[in-house]
Amino acid sequence: MSTTVPRIVMKFGGTSVANLERIRAVAEKVRKQVDAGCEVAVVVSAMSGVTNLLVGYCEELSALHDPREYDSVVSTGEQVTSGLLAIALQALGINARSWLGWQIPLLTDDAHGKARIESIDGQALIASMAAGQVPVIAGFQGIDPAGRITTLGRGGSDTSAVALAAALHADRCDIYTDVDGIYTTDPRIVAKARKLDKITYEEMLELASVGAKVLQTRSVELAMKKRVRVQVLSSFTDGPAPSEGHLPGSIVVDEDEIVEKELVAGIAYSRDEAKISVRRVPDRPGIAAAVFGPLTEANVNVDMIVQSTGDDGMTNITFTVGKTDFARATRALEEARDVIHYGELATDDDVVKISVVGVGMRSHTGVANTMFRTLSERNINVQVISTSEIKVSVLIAAEYTELAVRALHAAYGLDAA
Repeated sequence: MSTTVPRIVMKFGGTSVANLERIRAVAEKVRKQVDAGCEVAVVVSAMSGVTNLLVGYCEELSALHDPREYDSVVSTGEQVTSGLLAIALQALGINARSWLGWQIPLLTDDAHGKARIESIDGQALIASMAAGQVPVIAGFQGIDPAGRITTLGRGGSDTSAVALAAALHADRCDIYTDVDGIYTTDPRIVAKARKLDKITYEEMLELASVGAKVLQTRSVELAMKKRVRVQVLSSFTDGPAPSEGHLPGSIVVDEDEIVEKELVAGIAYSRDEAKISVRRVPDRPGIAAAVFGPLTEANVNVDMIVQSTGDDGMTNITFTVGKTDFARATRALEEARDVIHYGELATDDDVVKISVVGVGMRSHTGVANTMFRTLSERNINVQVISTSEIKVSVLIAAEYTELAVRALHAAYGLDAA
């Protein structure tokens, strides 16, 4: 951490820089931090809709396009935004310049389209900030060992920002979005959802992985690993001014920084689920490997798994996959039918995963029972269950999503007064 001048990384997503008016508003937010005496680095996404447009161009020209050229194309959205914001800052009298991933350099592996960061040399940026300049960095992009441009996958600008905050030894990484913080659940479903002042890395990682859209999962993983304090706040409201010990958004921190831990921090849901049941499979050693092996070869990620065995030597294996992998998963299993020897393949993509998350579960019992009882009282059938140390997830019919979220939010005492 810096010990003299506060150093922060400010990251702005696509909706925050969607047009020139919003870019000017972002420049004003940056100026406020500069005027407050902070050293500031800014990370930007492409303007809203631009990445989808560029992806569409690539796919229209060739469904099997070269991923290296794909990265060259889609990374240009962030390049445009970084240059425009630098111009807007200069118009306000602020010394600013744009930086691309290769100029830092931000080094990645060569997995084009979904590259992982390997190292960042932050010295040039640190020197730039110490000299009074505001670097405006194109998020989402880096450079591979061969010198080709890479991109970090959807939501990769969040990961860029957290990684840069770690490399710059920043006091905080501020992620500006279209919401003013992290809520106990989706406020569009539950009007009484509460904004959390603080949440642990583990809780945020679980919430992000089970459907919460506020932060990208990889960025939270990196923040937890590097112990980067991450604040989520709105681009569109100023909120209360920061005061001693209080920030306007929600901050993701180490568990030790939270004195009183809630039993449940939040409830998330994911509609991106599909259920597959492989029925009447011979109950013999190696059958699970026979079922999941073809899915691994097809690059299908499996989530919730349950196996039930009958008295007739047959078993049923039910699991969930992402909807984008649904067709590929069923095709892989159908092609392996003669190897698995199953009787029937049943599928359902009209399901939703509901998850209850909280570090308080480690030291309290009855969390799962409260969930099952609450759903039972509303005649909601639980199809699949999975748990971790701080999470309980269930799969239910999609039509009950809002009812389940509202009921559970109230049952755990999360409703705002």
